[in-house]
Amino acid sequence: MATSESIQMESEEHKHPRNKKRLLAWTLVLLICALLLLPLFHQTKVPAAGGPGGPSAGGAAEVNVATAATGSMDIYLDALGTVTPQNTVNLYSLVNGRVLSVGYREGQMVSKGQLLAEIDPAPYQAQLQQALGTLKRDSALLEQARSDLKRYQTAIKDHAVSEQTLYNQEQTVKQYEGTVENDQGTVQYDKVQLGYCRIVAPMSGRIGLRLIDPGNTIFSGSSNTIAVITQIDPITVVFSVPEDRLPQVRKRFAKTSALSVDVYDRAQTAQLAAGKLLTFDNAVDTSTGTVKLRALFNNRDNSLFPNQFVNTRLQIDTLTDAILIPTVAIQYNGQQAFVYRVKADKTIAIQNIAVINTDKGKSAITGLTAGDTVVISNFDRVQEGAAVTIAGESRPQPAAGKPAAK
Repeated sequence: MATSESIQMESEEHKHPRNKKRLLAWTLVLLICALLLLPLFHQTKVPAAGGPGGPSAGGAAEVNVATAATGSMDIYLDALGTVTPQNTVNLYSLVNGRVLSVGYREGQMVSKGQLLAEIDPAPYQAQLQQALGTLKRDSALLEQARSDLKRYQTAIKDHAVSEQTLYNQEQTVKQYEGTVENDQGTVQYDKVQLGYCRIVAPMSGRIGLRLIDPGNTIFSGSSNTIAVITQIDPITVVFSVPEDRLPQVRKRFAKTSALSVDVYDRAQTAQLAAGKLLTFDNAVDTSTGTVKLRALFNNRDNSLFPNQFVNTRLQIDTLTDAILIPTVAIQYNGQQAFVYRVKADKTIAIQNIAVINTDKGKSAITGLTAGDTVVISNFDRVQEGAAVTIAGESRPQPAAGKPAAK
């Protein structure tokens, strides 16, 4: 039989592995808790002073600033436009016939009166010759009838012919005169038809792709065009503006008919041309609530292409002596615009403003005076009454123009 001492030793040997497992489990729990609390410990530490964007000595945030200044700003209406030629001509054949030659290259600039295509003129020359022969014969008959009329007019005085004979001869002369006039019309018509065998450019411009080839037979009245010519220089751009801006445009256009319009590419990065407002439509488009306007541009460098989509900027006014600040300085609280103004003691004051116009990174506003300093960076580190330090130069740089003297 085992003694009581041996039984006790066996019991402790069974408990020892369990104690080790419990100790290991608690160690893991403590380690996990330490890892979870480590980020919280770092967040409670105060960041080092003087770092970029961080507070400087004394806890003041470092910010970039700009100075409100007086200056001029143009007011524009931006719209999407379409390049539209002033004149576009679709050429059709007015006679039937076989094409003898084509006198242009595809995409070529053609001049007014330039030969574009020639149709076989032989049938029309023959018709003209026939009409000329008929006119010559009837003209001779008219001369003979007039000569007889003169003799009858002389003979009637001596009562050698009756009045009825004289009357009949007078009517015969009139009939031949009508026949000759009809023949002259036929000759003129045949000359016109013969002229249609030479198809010439009715205006100067760029011709499109070739639509006929020598040897083809074409027919008058066909819906197939022979060529298309578009006027390239000058050229126009058609764009639309909201109807509520129409009174402002009309008022400005009445004062000066030279409203400037600038055209930019679709990315609004490169200016393609500068021109003037030509006219506007006579009715509002009820489906869009807009009015179409047309502007005229010189296009000597062919920067504008027909049916090209462009961005237009119509200048409708110019602000003078406006207060200008960088647009990045403006913050919004709902609909209310405001800026962080830096006071003389380098503390922040929230200043409500009203934005009049924005263009090219600058805004014309009311609510500030020239020379006021506004914050343009680190907005999340400033608040009403907070102290700040100004980064960079000791004196803030103006946003645009020259600040007014204080």
